[in-house]
Amino acid sequence: MDIKQATKAYERWLAKRIPLLEPDLRVKHQRMAENPFPFLRATFYRWVQLWPKVCHELNTAPSVLGVGDLHVENFGTWRDQEGRLVWGVNDFDEAAQLPYTNDLVRLAASARIAVSENQLSCDADEACEAILIGYQESIAQGGAAFVLAEKHGWLWDLAVSKLRDPVAFWQKLDQLPTLRVGIPAVVRQTLRRLLPEPRLSYRIVHRRAGLGSLGRRRFTVLADWRGGRMAREAKELVESAWNWEKNRRKDARILYQKAISHAVRVPDPFVEINRQWLIRRLAPDCSRIALASLPRSRDELKLLHAMGWETANIHLGSKEAVHHVRQDLKKRPVIWLLKASKAMTQAMIADWKQWAKA
Repeated sequence: MDIKQATKAYERWLAKRIPLLEPDLRVKHQRMAENPFPFLRATFYRWVQLWPKVCHELNTAPSVLGVGDLHVENFGTWRDQEGRLVWGVNDFDEAAQLPYTNDLVRLAASARIAVSENQLSCDADEACEAILIGYQESIAQGGAAFVLAEKHGWLWDLAVSKLRDPVAFWQKLDQLPTLRVGIPAVVRQTLRRLLPEPRLSYRIVHRRAGLGSLGRRRFTVLADWRGGRMAREAKELVESAWNWEKNRRKDARILYQKAISHAVRVPDPFVEINRQWLIRRLAPDCSRIALASLPRSRDELKLLHAMGWETANIHLGSKEAVHHVRQDLKKRPVIWLLKASKAMTQAMIADWKQWAKA
């Protein structure tokens, strides 16, 4: 099965579970052709097909509840119940029970591709080393969440950089047309319930965002409240593409909530799962952080080290597997992540070239 056949097969599988938005799918396909990084972000379903072939020796590593679709732009910030800014993995749409090595290789491969596209300026091998060291240290020490208050001042500077402009954020949302039809009753009721006051005037829009989830229904409620703006979003979820590739009908569960509740993590009080809908708050400082929004002056290896540490924070939620992960890490050669990420990067870029040509 080549990339075109895999894409058609996955989208047929997806369409049996949820309604798909054809205009958004066309945009996704166009974005996939632009360059390898958006292609990687958009094609976790293809990654899970290539993974056992390219990295067969890693496929038997201890299993954890992992992120699945992990990459260097799947990190962001949110506010906890104390109003503190917290940094960590932003998206668990593809959370699944998988080898712990999968998340690390995918994160390292995304860093390699980002380096090749000049989105990161560090050395690709050093990027892999920083990720692995961060992961090993977190696994050994039991992890710790990134609360950007008294600690992690350098990360605060990255997260609240001037490029994350609130004016531009709200202007982009304000330009979206109001939806009048096609909003499921459960979504309308849930979004209305989350408004801070009853009978508050609001409107609901459709927002195109992400790449892996592009094509799914996504509804955003916008309102003015006591001198400021507010937004809540409902995004439709399905079980992970990991289950599609494995054809695991018995484990067809959405594991988003389980992943965030078991991890070493400070929760976002606005995140909830209602049936197959992810509900969360949107704001300039409560969203994914794109590499392009980071300040030019930054310690990239320190950031990648933090990403490795945060990956372990997620895996530490699988308490029964932590001992096995530690033992497995000790047995692996020093360069295992470098070799595996190079191999998966080459495989994904080959697929991207085929897709772009087509």
